Amino acid sequence: MRTEKRAAARTTAARFNLVPLAATGALILALVALALPVRAETVIKSHGISTFGDLKLPADFAHLPYVNPDAPKGGEISEWSPGSFDSFNPYAIAGNAAALSSIFYESILTGTLDDVSAAYCLLCETMEYPEDRSWVIFNLRKDVKFSDGSPFTAEDVLFSYELFRDKGIPEYRSVANGKYQSVEVLDPYRIKFTFTPGTSFRDMPAQAGGSPIFSKKDYEEHHRDLEKSGLEPFIGTGPYVLDSFKPGQQIIYKRNPDYWGEKHPLNIGQNNFDRIRIEYFGDDNAAMEAFKAGVYTFRTEADSKRWSSNYDFPAIAAGDVLKEVIPSGDIAGGQSIIFNLRRAQFQDPRVREALGLVFNFEWSNKALFYGLLTRINSIWENSEMAATGTPTPEETAILRPLVDEGLLPASILTDEVPMASVSSDANNLDRKNLRKASALLDEAGWTVGDDGMRHNAKGEKLRMEMVHVRTDLLPVMNAYVENLRALGVDASFDIIDDPQLQERASPPVFDFDALPTTVVNGGLEPGSVLKQAWASVAKDNSSRNRMGYANPAVDKLLDLVEGAKSREELTTAVKALDRVLRSEFVIVPRYYKKDNWVAYYNMYEHPATLPPYGLGELSIWWYNAEKADALKAKGALK
Repeated sequence: MRTEKRAAARTTAARFNLVPLAATGALILALVALALPVRAETVIKSHGISTFGDLKLPADFAHLPYVNPDAPKGGEISEWSPGSFDSFNPYAIAGNAAALSSIFYESILTGTLDDVSAAYCLLCETMEYPEDRSWVIFNLRKDVKFSDGSPFTAEDVLFSYELFRDKGIPEYRSVANGKYQSVEVLDPYRIKFTFTPGTSFRDMPAQAGGSPIFSKKDYEEHHRDLEKSGLEPFIGTGPYVLDSFKPGQQIIYKRNPDYWGEKHPLNIGQNNFDRIRIEYFGDDNAAMEAFKAGVYTFRTEADSKRWSSNYDFPAIAAGDVLKEVIPSGDIAGGQSIIFNLRRAQFQDPRVREALGLVFNFEWSNKALFYGLLTRINSIWENSEMAATGTPTPEETAILRPLVDEGLLPASILTDEVPMASVSSDANNLDRKNLRKASALLDEAGWTVGDDGMRHNAKGEKLRMEMVHVRTDLLPVMNAYVENLRALGVDASFDIIDDPQLQERASPPVFDFDALPTTVVNGGLEPGSVLKQAWASVAKDNSSRNRMGYANPAVDKLLDLVEGAKSREELTTAVKALDRVLRSEFVIVPRYYKKDNWVAYYNMYEHPATLPPYGLGELSIWWYNAEKADALKAKGALK
């Protein structure tokens, strides 16, 4: 990484022939100051940036280390998506965005699938920033074109920034807008972002370079609106464009033959398919039958029962469809059941703890999941950031001031971090946990009435309605409902259609009691995105903070996470955050699968060693035309 020294310019308003005698002393001091050496500001000029430490790839790298640089181009890969779609605008609350509808857009910087810290120049040649990262200048490439052939310039970057600033979803604006002091175009191919003093600068250069870029010309000429849904995508610089679609049923994206970045080192061995096709199905069972019939050709499996028992069809036995377990090094997905904390019945943490106690993972894993899943305890499960035991001295140093301020109970400094309940796998209803949960609800004032249901002092019934679109959740959620009803909770789990779920689970409606979902953990290097999910400012405007969580102590911990200057500081801050969130029992942790389960028609190939943080099937895999022809010749594929 090259560095350049730049001396900050200095000026003086003194006109020596006009300085009065009384100011002679001040003049001498000024002259002495001018004679002192000026402290230079170190400006780093590089081909990318890393959150912590140096970039792994040098400026002259030929291609990413995990791709096949000689991968052939061609063919089609097809996958499925649930529900339906009515928009190609993934950046608006309105509408149901199509799968992969952000495929058209690129950003100035891009990450890799083997290094969570790195962001490399894609639309820029180099970037410049000071050691404190308080600003960044992107020196943009001059060969970048939008998919309509029009040139890409700094004006498009400024336009896209202002578009998200003014019309981005509220959860983004509430967190991000205050971090930018100014954005200015220096010339047609240079743009400078200056960040607000007093905010954390660590992630800001990467964040500024990570936003999608739209064509200003196209947006204005066609009167587009970022806040509205629509079936005509905006123009971007990406490798794929829209080929065709059937509303709510099918989408085909095609590789742009005039893509500007075909020979960019970041793209060598990537974007290998001529077409990416998405087929929509109402439920997973229909999608599975369509896969067996060859309607689509690549499937990532999420259901352990189906993975264990339904992949025995003739094409598997004949080798026409391959079934593969591919290890993943990524953080657990955070699958949980969240409470709507706006509801009165969930205000007491004893109630939330009680409701979590009767979720029987052990029985579910044995009876429903064939023992293939792993329990989640932490929001940052499968990472070093998960809190364990009692606080370390480093965690205590973070938490004690919050206790002293009265923002956290003193017990947070001495208690073991709560773990998910452990139940017997012999029966769904674990009597020991049922007794614990009953005692907690009694303490919280929810007692059993003559009808067998729990009521508070006002006579209101303890209700917990859960909804989702996924039918594959029915067995495990129905088992949970049985246990809740044994506890005296008026519980239910209902399948609703996707538009209903989008409306009920999104701002400003939030019409649900509890919801099976994935909570935001920010990945292996969490930063400002956590504020969209956990900060008080996002309590009522964020689809990532559906539970309506707000806690001033957590707000301060989020600042520490965002401002961490080393991997060690980040790990400690996230552990402290994890400890606090788990102590409040705001989620019922469920489970995750450690590996990728995939099945695909035997015409796709991939690099021998896949990257740890992404499967990459749509990009770094490729199509073997000879194998495809053989499948078609024997009638195994349409």
